[in-house]
Amino acid sequence: MVRAGALLCSLLLVGACSQDPPEPEPVNTEIPEELQRVQLPEIAAAEAGIGTPLEERVATIGLLNKRNNETQDLELSPGQQQRVGDVIIRLASCERTAPWEMPQETGAFVQVLVRERGTQNDFRRVFSGWLFKNSPSLNVVEHPIYDVWIKDCAMEFPGEE
Repeated sequence: MVRAGALLCSLLLVGACSQDPPEPEPVNTEIPEELQRVQLPEIAAAEAGIGTPLEERVATIGLLNKRNNETQDLELSPGQQQRVGDVIIRLASCERTAPWEMPQETGAFVQVLVRERGTQNDFRRVFSGWLFKNSPSLNVVEHPIYDVWIKDCAMEFPGEE
């Protein structure tokens, strides 16, 4: 009886293993036009009038090309984008904590688009999210050629000298 049960289980396992895995569904890589524009998130501090208005802030973004080991600092205001070779960096927002808040943190909402190989103007979004200066491993731009990080967000708060 035990042998028959074991034989039945082994036959079921062989049958399950011999089936072909299901075909993966095709992935649509086209980016809708409405998503290609930078959408500025609403920032509570900016709406309350605390600190520098969003449109007057300037973020310094570091860009590393791992192929030739060249780094570049890009200064962008929210809503701006800059193309460097085969990569486009877009800045939607940048923030830093007020001087009286602890821990101090600086962050930026960044989108990174990279040109597809063999095309002229077909860019694919490889990253869209917040990058943090003091916690770079929290949200990482994972790309074999480019590395992007936030260096600073220039803004002021009332009473700050």
